[in-house]
Amino acid sequence: MATYHLEIVSMDGLDFDGEVEKLLLRTIDGDVEILARHTDYCTAIGMGTARVTMADGKERKAACIGGMLSVMKGQVKVFPTTWEWSEEIDVERAKEAKARAEERLKDQMLDKEARVRAEAKLYRALVRIGSSEHGKDHHN
Repeated sequence: MATYHLEIVSMDGLDFDGEVEKLLLRTIDGDVEILARHTDYCTAIGMGTARVTMADGKERKAACIGGMLSVMKGQVKVFPTTWEWSEEIDVERAKEAKARAEERLKDQMLDKEARVRAEAKLYRALVRIGSSEHGKDHHN
């Protein structure tokens, strides 16, 4: 399969810079798969498990939350708000965040803004757990 150059730069710095066969990630409009020679494209990233198929055919997963995807003149760049490779995810920390968010959501007195924030925290924790090496092997 043809490869292309992918660069992933989060607020933590350069997360990846190399050749890949494909990238699959969640955008705000749904899942998108980028292959070599993809048309120019730019969109906002949603929350989900990203899958990167390396030049050697091996797949790596990552929790990808927010940011931008840019495909311009053959240059593919991902600028995520959060990018955590599956092997780097602290599953216990994510489970604790999930439990805190679930507990917070039980409060019937939460105003709408607080409920939305708690739901977002819960979803981020679920994405991290699902994207981890120990998470289920499906696209969240």
